[in-house]
Amino acid sequence: MFLITSAFAASAPATAPTAAGFDPMQLAPMVLIFGVMYFLLIRPQQKKAKQHQETIAAIKKGDSVVTSGGILGVIHKVDSDAEVTVEIAENVHVRVVRSTISNILSKTETTKTKASAAKSAKQA
Repeated sequence: MFLITSAFAASAPATAPTAAGFDPMQLAPMVLIFGVMYFLLIRPQQKKAKQHQETIAAIKKGDSVVTSGGILGVIHKVDSDAEVTVEIAENVHVRVVRSTISNILSKTETTKTKASAAKSAKQA
């Protein structure tokens, strides 16, 4: 009582072997997709990470910062390459890992910048 006919049960006829050569046109879409992904996703992210590292490396005493936890504060002391002390309230100091600083709100002016600003203000 099988409903399978003998035509369906028969094995498929043997086909001639196909050419096993390499076709570069089959690889072209993959290369194109990778190129688009690189320029739209990977490269901008690398630029942003590099800029953030440079910004974090340039932190100095007096800069207003935001940590990744959302705490606002002012750099009180640069302890080492990995840590800084942030003043989050008057006489409240917290040691923070540099990489957790997400943004610098305002940078302190250097003495040269202050001197040149004062000089230009006197001349005006």
